[in-house]
Amino acid sequence: MSTTQKQIAVFSVPVIVGALGFFVDIFDLLLFAIIRKPSLQSLGLSPEEVLSKGELIISLQMIGLVIGGILWGMMGDRKGRLSVLFGSIILYSLATIGNGLVQNVTQYTWLRFIAGIGLAGELGASITLVSEMLPKEKRGLGASVIACAGVLGSISAYFTYKLFGDWRMCYYIGGAMGLLLLFLRANVMESGLYAQVKKEAVSRGNFLMLFSTRERAWRYLKGVLIGLPTWYVIGLLITFSDKFAHEMGIEGVDPGKAVMYQYVALVFGDLSAGLLSNYLKSRKKAWFIFFSIMCVFAVLYFLQGGGHGSVTTMYLVCGGLGFGAGTSVLYITMSAEQFGTNLRASSAISIPNVVRGFLPLIILLHRGLRNLTGDYITGGWMTGLVVMSLACIAAWMMKESFAKDMDFLET
Repeated sequence: MSTTQKQIAVFSVPVIVGALGFFVDIFDLLLFAIIRKPSLQSLGLSPEEVLSKGELIISLQMIGLVIGGILWGMMGDRKGRLSVLFGSIILYSLATIGNGLVQNVTQYTWLRFIAGIGLAGELGASITLVSEMLPKEKRGLGASVIACAGVLGSISAYFTYKLFGDWRMCYYIGGAMGLLLLFLRANVMESGLYAQVKKEAVSRGNFLMLFSTRERAWRYLKGVLIGLPTWYVIGLLITFSDKFAHEMGIEGVDPGKAVMYQYVALVFGDLSAGLLSNYLKSRKKAWFIFFSIMCVFAVLYFLQGGGHGSVTTMYLVCGGLGFGAGTSVLYITMSAEQFGTNLRASSAISIPNVVRGFLPLIILLHRGLRNLTGDYITGGWMTGLVVMSLACIAAWMMKESFAKDMDFLET
């Protein structure tokens, strides 16, 4: 392969369009967490059903992300990074608009599943494209710009609901923004590295090839494991913060507001993590620093019971968890850097979505542990202990990828 390729600046068109795409992606992805209670209540569900059906819907949405991550990843390596950016946004935009039209829980569930398939392609494809086009020392900065814009999407989703007070309107707005973004995508060029790989006689987008050797499969698994704490925090502690708070004797916590606080802090976390990894010239060191911050606030989260917490402290701790979740931009960038160009989209798109897809298993683990111990809160911190331990071991064993040359193939 030739080592020459067109390189771009951190704030160039591909980065900005990728950032706007992730903004819309996260707006749509986290919208359900924000409007879960009012939307399900308006469909006539009881408080118990709001919890159980909410767990089911978010689990199926995450399963859709896993399926979509594999499909879009293969397409990204076989047909190009831009094919994913166009196809995925059309699918999730239409499904999101459909969510605003649902009349029962069954329709709601299946449309969130379809939206999940579509939402799977956005982030990984953008990170892959930008990573291949930016100078190797600035890949982390480009990923941070994209991640920060995505985080702002969640904040916008919260304020959109507060402004309109209508969960159906929120879905219409999210879908419409996605369709509008298609026009900006027309100005983005394909990756030079990918254009070179198309000329090579090498297998592209063979998902099973990621597991054809023990070393490559272990490399993939480590990429998944280091991302699990982020979705343990987002999908369990934050999404169901109202239930945890109730069990701690704290009433009045709004899970939508908890999501907003977390994502406001995550903007600064993602940006700081990217800058820190550049300063330290190490993805791993920066990851461990932010992982430690996340662990400290997870402990504080569970220490709020027994009269030690309040609605205000719950929101502040959720913000601290969000800042620590700046590990998200690091593990996604590391996923793109770990694999060769012919499998880079397959890995970088599928890994973040497999991580998201582990959320149903995290929820099931929590359900099993809370049933075993007879305590909702104990089940929560025990689940976190399992997830955090696995991530720490995987990160320790992962190879450093800062400034790694991206011009290589998997054979």
